[in-house]
This record gives sequence, C-alpha cells and structure tokens, in this order.
Amino acid sequence: QVQLVESGGGLVQAGGSLRLSCAASGRTFGIYGMGWFRQAPGKEREFVAAVNWSAGTTYYAESVKGRFTISGDNAKNTVYLQMNSLKPEDTAVYYCATRRGLFSRSYITLHGMEYWGAGTLVTVSS
Repeated sequence: QVQLVESGGGLVQAGGSLRLSCAASGRTFGIYGMGWFRQAPGKEREFVAAVNWSAGTTYYAESVKGRFTISGDNAKNTVYLQMNSLKPEDTAVYYCATRRGLFSRSYITLHGMEYWGAGTLVTVSS
C-alpha cells in the first residue's frame, strides 16, 4: 500500500557527512510525516529523527541532536536526513518509516510505525 525506498548510505570517515533520502510511493494519503530509525549489529532498533511536515515539527534523539538535520518535502513524499560530524557509533542500518494518521512523538516508535523501508547501510570508519 505504501512503499518506502531509502538511498544515500555508504562508507564515510569519522567527522564526515552523509545525506540520506527516503521516498514514499503508493497510496500515501494520510501520511503527515516520516522518520528515521537505525539498528546497529547486536543492538535494538532505535529512533533517530522524524518530521511532521503538516505540523512543522521535528524530533531528534539526544545522541544526534545538533549533528543531524531532518527535513521533508510533502509534495514529493520524501524525507531527508543530513548527517554531519559522523561518529563510528553512528554506524548502523538506517530505516525510513511512517504511519497513517497521527504523527506526534508518542506515535513515532518502533511499534507505532506502520510502513518500513528495507534500510540503507551507513558505515563510519575511525
């Protein structure tokens, strides 16, 4: 019903930058925003950032605040994640996710998301 495709992952040195993109297609009505989650090997998937383009609000995990910037393009149903000052601990598979309806922080959780992309790998070398 809704397909999400991430792009932009790759290998970057610590301190470098990377820009991720996620495009939604299909029946995207009722989609008010999108978010990013990441999962490092052996760890649980965690919230990174999200944007509600309807309300004009953004949310960030404390670990990335000040370094990552999320933005969205409602017309294109696309979300971006600009990652600066990357650290080795940022290494993970990054997943784009969204849901229909309410899109506030309490709903932007691992189990609250309804649609997921396949993920894009980000590797930060030291």
